[in-house]
Amino acid sequence: MANTRYKFNPDSLSFDKVRLSYKAVLLRFLAYFVGSLIVAAIYGFIFTILFDSPEEKALKREIEQMTIQYSLMQKEMGTIEKVISHLQETDDNLYRTIFEAEPVHSTLREGGTGGVNRYKELEGFNNSAIVLETAKRLDRIRKQVYIQSRSFDELIGLARDKEEMLKCIPAIMPISNKDLTRTASGFGLRIHPIYKIIKFHSGMDFTAPSGTDIYATGNGVVTAVLASKRGLGNHIIIDHGFGYSSLYAHLDRFNVRKGQKVQRGDVIGFVGNTGMSVAPHVHYEVMLNGIHVDPVNYYFNDLTAGEYERMVEIASKTGQSFD
Repeated sequence: MANTRYKFNPDSLSFDKVRLSYKAVLLRFLAYFVGSLIVAAIYGFIFTILFDSPEEKALKREIEQMTIQYSLMQKEMGTIEKVISHLQETDDNLYRTIFEAEPVHSTLREGGTGGVNRYKELEGFNNSAIVLETAKRLDRIRKQVYIQSRSFDELIGLARDKEEMLKCIPAIMPISNKDLTRTASGFGLRIHPIYKIIKFHSGMDFTAPSGTDIYATGNGVVTAVLASKRGLGNHIIIDHGFGYSSLYAHLDRFNVRKGQKVQRGDVIGFVGNTGMSVAPHVHYEVMLNGIHVDPVNYYFNDLTAGEYERMVEIASKTGQSFD
């Protein structure tokens, strides 16, 4: 009876029962149904905002764990970077110094990966910053490890060649000078014997009578045997490999030919007074990678520690060169 509706009839002054058509009933049902759906949707929307579903809770826990793991990875990579940095310093300042090799250039060690944006697929997420930083640091570490591995491979090769290298380094004086009295002039600024001006002297002078034997100071190949009446006069150049070369000037005559292989101690020529020279002597130079270096730093194969100190003192005190 509750669902029955009545309408007042003013003509009959009575209530008449209202009968709804099927269409009206259907429309009313649809209205209630749609309204219910709207209310349910509103409640569902509010619920999803205020409360997480089990799946969302599980995903959030997973994201938190991953964030923690990324943070731990960052710390671990920081430790690895310190170890790599220590290896690089040891490589450049110890190993390569021992083998007299050039350090690995910093641009090669620290250069970027280059190319297109390799991390585009990692962008646009809530935790993209930490993921991107981790990926980039990992790439940098990967490259540094590769470069360091290549460097160690090179050092292994240098170690294998060390024995040959020690034979080739110009490590003795070019003439017999056991009492060191033949040391005439050292490396550096000296007074030129002819021009009487201060001029850079790119080698060392050793006085000796004409015809005194001149020795190859290290194993190598003769690259030049030049006869001249000017400048260096008759002189010889030997390529020792490993970046080293040596020059012997003002010779009286030669005892080798161009292209000949020589060993340390071989007689390559004889003291003379040719070219711009004021007395019989040999002018001796050592070059490393094309740059003149002080020969006195390489007489470690025929001098004791005391003799070496005396040699350095004599060479530094001489004020005038012989050429």
